[in-house]
Amino acid sequence: MLTRRFLISTTAALASLPAAARAQETAAVVGATSPEGVLSVSVTVTGEGRAEYSVSRLGRPVIAPSRLGFLLTDAAKLERNFAVTADAPTSHDDTWEQPWGERRFIRNRYTRLRVHLTEKGGLERRIDVVFRLYDDGLGFRYEFPDQPNLKTVNIGDELTEFAVADSGTAWWIPAFEWNREEYLYNRTRIESVGVAQTPLTVRTDDGLHVSIHEAALVDYSGMNLRRVEGGRFKAFLTPGLTNAAVELTTPFTTPWRTLQIADRAGDLVESSLILNLNEANALGDVSWFKPMKYVGIWWEMHLDLKTWNSGPKHGATTENAIKHIDFAAEHGFGGVLIEGWNVGWDGEWFGTGWNYSFTRSYPDFDIERVAAHARSKGVEIIGHHETGGNAFHYEQQLDAAFAQMQRFGWHSVKTGYVADAAGARVRGPDGQPRLAWHESQPMAQHHLRVVETAAKYQVAVNAHEPFKDTGLRRTYPNMISREGARGMEFSAWGQPGNPPEHEANLVFTRLLAGPMDYTPGVFGMETRSPDGIATTWAKQLALYVTIYSPIQMAADLLENYEANPGPFQFIKDVAVDWAETRILNGEIGDYVTTVRKDRNSDEWFLGAITDEHPRVLDAPLSFLDPGRRYRAEIYRDAPDAHWKTNREAIVIEQREVTAADTLSLRLAPGGGQAIRFVPLGRGRRA
Repeated sequence: MLTRRFLISTTAALASLPAAARAQETAAVVGATSPEGVLSVSVTVTGEGRAEYSVSRLGRPVIAPSRLGFLLTDAAKLERNFAVTADAPTSHDDTWEQPWGERRFIRNRYTRLRVHLTEKGGLERRIDVVFRLYDDGLGFRYEFPDQPNLKTVNIGDELTEFAVADSGTAWWIPAFEWNREEYLYNRTRIESVGVAQTPLTVRTDDGLHVSIHEAALVDYSGMNLRRVEGGRFKAFLTPGLTNAAVELTTPFTTPWRTLQIADRAGDLVESSLILNLNEANALGDVSWFKPMKYVGIWWEMHLDLKTWNSGPKHGATTENAIKHIDFAAEHGFGGVLIEGWNVGWDGEWFGTGWNYSFTRSYPDFDIERVAAHARSKGVEIIGHHETGGNAFHYEQQLDAAFAQMQRFGWHSVKTGYVADAAGARVRGPDGQPRLAWHESQPMAQHHLRVVETAAKYQVAVNAHEPFKDTGLRRTYPNMISREGARGMEFSAWGQPGNPPEHEANLVFTRLLAGPMDYTPGVFGMETRSPDGIATTWAKQLALYVTIYSPIQMAADLLENYEANPGPFQFIKDVAVDWAETRILNGEIGDYVTTVRKDRNSDEWFLGAITDEHPRVLDAPLSFLDPGRRYRAEIYRDAPDAHWKTNREAIVIEQREVTAADTLSLRLAPGGGQAIRFVPLGRGRRA
């Protein structure tokens, strides 16, 4: 085990070099290690004064020397002629509680190292690089102090690199493409990655798992990764409105650049690194938001049975809304999503959004009557604000829209930004609308503005076509979920739809960033997509456990649930707010078994999913309380189940188990298994 916490030394070049070369290559090195000595980082400067960092795990290189610095558009670059010094490392250890989440209590234990990079001569500008080293990963960010020779900072490019030391396999989606984050994951050698979005997840040939992402992104542009050569990736900032990607004034801090590092793929999922790198709750009591399951007027539009726009097929009618409210109340669902209720859907709305009103409903949707009926049934309406990517237009109505929701007692909203990448509209420096990338600095500012305004009216935000998740839900717990990947709707009309491996990819890639509103629970398997829903029924149930969100939709048509009360029972029973989460087994893109403990009872839930290959997975039940008996309510693939030929084949059974048991989970091709563990003699707490 490594025990050295801090190192300042001088590294000499090879003695065979000429004296002048040896002097050039001499560099100061500073470094630190994580609390248990698992990870170590060192920072050095080359003979030209270029700053580099490297990361090792248990003495083995993980990130080879990688550059730090910036190219500026209004001043000389911050890259050469640095001297490096550092403060003595400090230790931190506390535990904090999530108001809702995949686990209730999170330990935040790290070693902190502050490195000073100061120009030798010239303007003598300074930037600090602050590292937080955990045993399962690290984060580092740049801090720009107030200084006389660096007041405005217009960043053209960030020179941060991540040089993965070993070869291996990468799972990634492309950046700067028209459909934002909604792409199927590529599985390639690291050396074949192009320009990728984050999180980017790799597994080295030696079996080490590394995920590269960012945390606490506020007032900055999103970071993508451009492979330079071999396993060396360079930060590639999303463009802004000018030749600068980011425009700020000192003092300021950048987002954290993050590395999650683990032996097991499941350890990446269990890590709380991204959340820990965010600031504490800034909103205080958010008990007005309740994690919940919901149904909605949504899937029928994706099946082309109804429309968002007005007319004979309009979905958001008063009668249809009341039908969904009554269904939700009868079956214990907390909310109903209603899309297409508001004026603005007629004509061209994709990528424009100028005609949307976020307070005025269509004539066939009596919003006052619907709101009153929902209140009488104890059901909340989930508001829907599609903007067509027009953040400029939306911001002019934010207060009025959220004030109306508050008046009705509606505490959550689904926002949407359907526009091609680089087709969002924001307020420019002249006050006029300008086109922008969805993950540009102006859109980061917009999404935070929405969340802060919503909080004033006790509204929580579930953003679709969003800015990527970087853990800001810790600071703003009304930022409850988002899309940011290919959701279930692609299996309604996608050409192709989501393949069987898709969800097993998401768990170890997109979901490392945070919750996803994936909208599972579909029993009607034939759709406009060539393969329909490429899962079994049992896998649809397991997705409620494997894909985390504090709001989970029962996405299918109501009649499909009414016709299938057996499997529907699991959707009614499964929890959405958790005390603990563990990954029993898993490989990226292949399979995963997740168990979670309900925060409001002693019940546990298990979800196991596979790709197109059948599998038999062992599930030790040691997570259950020792010496206690449980009723396992099992929803599993039938022996002849198959995602292509027999998707509805499911077996529902019960057996008694204890923590000493190990279950053998048989998963069909494209299948899964869902289990509810109920302590015998005890039920859910109030």
